[in-house]
Amino acid sequence: MGYSELIKNVSRIRSYMREFFVYGFKNRDEIGGKSPRSYDNEKRRIESWLGDFMTFRQDSSGKAVFLSVDSRRVPCNPLYKAWKAASFTKNDVSLHFILFDILADGKSRTLTDLIKTIDEEYLAFFDCPEPVDESTLRKKLQEYSDMGLLTTAKQGKQYLYSLSAGEVNLSSWQDAVMFFSESSPLGVVGSFILDKYDKLETELFSFKHRYFLFALDNGILLDLLTAIQTQRKVELEIAGDHSDLRGQALVVPLKIYVSTQGGRQYAAAYSIYRKKIVFYRLDSIVKVKALEVRPDYSALQRELKAVQPNIWGVSCGQSCLEHLEMTLSVAPEDAHIIRRLQREKRCGSVIRTAVNEWKFSADVYDPWELLPWLRTFIGRIRSLTCSDKKTERQFWSDYTAMTKLYGGDENAL
Repeated sequence: MGYSELIKNVSRIRSYMREFFVYGFKNRDEIGGKSPRSYDNEKRRIESWLGDFMTFRQDSSGKAVFLSVDSRRVPCNPLYKAWKAASFTKNDVSLHFILFDILADGKSRTLTDLIKTIDEEYLAFFDCPEPVDESTLRKKLQEYSDMGLLTTAKQGKQYLYSLSAGEVNLSSWQDAVMFFSESSPLGVVGSFILDKYDKLETELFSFKHRYFLFALDNGILLDLLTAIQTQRKVELEIAGDHSDLRGQALVVPLKIYVSTQGGRQYAAAYSIYRKKIVFYRLDSIVKVKALEVRPDYSALQRELKAVQPNIWGVSCGQSCLEHLEMTLSVAPEDAHIIRRLQREKRCGSVIRTAVNEWKFSADVYDPWELLPWLRTFIGRIRSLTCSDKKTERQFWSDYTAMTKLYGGDENAL
């Protein structure tokens, strides 16, 4: 077989899974900009995880493979399987079990003690053992300490290592963990916890809107949240329009935004180069490299807080605010329109200006973001003006095009 089911890093397969799941109309020669052999290898690997959800369509351009998942019939996000296919070496596995077997008696040991015990009581029974490198063992102990599996205490110039006391019993939390795994942006953590249980009632919860795809961004999200918690600057590696193109950005992550409409995740960050708040889509970020701590982190957070009341979506647009007004004609029997305006106005305001007339107004940095929402009120709009004339012209241009497409009187709103 020309591939391994296990992978070292999920980032290399994210683009393929996204192509299969979102687009599904590209053939082998159009996906990823990679060789046909790479495509076949990645397709087989994904199929080993998600074979029940993969299908294809045949047309004149060839066979297009895609993932088809009905969220109403799938109790758990199937894309989490990508995170559970991390590769490891035989030394990693051996060292893991040897360490916990040594420390199982509850006693504390130094690095020197552990190396001596491993050599004399474990490796001595093998014909051609591979000795444990001191640096490797030190890194492994530090990794387990950071994860909370081991407790570290300093004694003189040496560190003592022991098992962390107690074990958390999550049996009474199964339902909560199950809900978390399907609703939280970091739900893969809950999915790993649920793997510890043999039998689960997996259909306790049903979701109207579920966004499976963004499970692939959990690793990037965790790195960004860690940088936010530690107040660090990071270097982002960002994918371009083609998967073989890359760009870098030095930023200070400040907050994570998640769209309630499409589930897409964004990082609001201060751009070192552009000297302003910029939003980055998590699915376009390939890698996050943590750098130094920013002493001015609190000031940057205040800057985001200052512009946040005038951000409609995920764009700060220009440096100045633009004012937009829309007047609607709403009949008494269409009270649901008023309720919708009140519910969806975000940073705008809604006031009644006449018996059957209501006005929506907003001051935003990027009025262009409002266009899709404004179009949903066509047929009720009496007037629409914007200080950014480009946005205003675009709205009326779209209105004219729709009138020509669907018919109607151009002069009647």
